[in-house]
Amino acid sequence: MNQRFTLTPGEAAAIEDTDLRIQFIQVSGDSRCPADAVCILGGDAIVRVRVYDGGDSPTAYDLHTGDSSRASIVHGGVRVTLVELQPYPFSSRTIAPGDYRVTLAATSQ
Repeated sequence: MNQRFTLTPGEAAAIEDTDLRIQFIQVSGDSRCPADAVCILGGDAIVRVRVYDGGDSPTAYDLHTGDSSRASIVHGGVRVTLVELQPYPFSSRTIAPGDYRVTLAATSQ
């Protein structure tokens, strides 16, 4: 299994050959350095996802753009990795919550 998909807030995707579905809930914080600024630190954005595995209640996870050790999770033998979060911030523009797009990759663990 090696699947990549892009989701909008609220959208879910089924992971091939599994009972798992992953849903992009929201970006709960975005402190990434704007593309038109100079920052000492790159910042971080926190992407909240929910994994459904056929059980009674889904499991929520936070994936981070600024920390590769927290950019992926393993659930039910599947590694889900945050690949990209768009749009990238600019100092002159506020990103509306519905404008975010997250690209995730699912691989066998």
